[in-house]
Amino acid sequence: MDLDAAYERALDTASELLGQRLELPLSPSEPPSGADFRKVATVHAFGDSWTRTALSKHDRSLVSVAITATLGAFEPLRGQLRIALNNGVTQDEVVDLFIHVAVYAGVARAFETYQIAVAVFAEGTSSSGV
Repeated sequence: MDLDAAYERALDTASELLGQRLELPLSPSEPPSGADFRKVATVHAFGDSWTRTALSKHDRSLVSVAITATLGAFEPLRGQLRIALNNGVTQDEVVDLFIHVAVYAGVARAFETYQIAVAVFAEGTSSSGV
């Protein structure tokens, strides 16, 4: 497998989903091999999963928000919420999703992660929303 070519294809998919290019710069304290981790993770997510067709982008977005919220994965949740809103998921659907998360993953987790959704909603009213 040509990792660089697969990475570029995955970045194209991510850009389509986000409405802007996905940027994953290395932090100053990160070793150069961190770029390899970013490439592999991006290819796995946006090259292997998001390109499948049995679920619509809308439905896959809802699933991704639910999973990241349940896991308490805050930064991925922000990104998944942006992707969801960019792909036609409504704020009301997100609210219903968090009600469902509260029932199956716990109210405390749902309330905590819903605050991230509220912040992402606010991005849409004050900037580009991505």
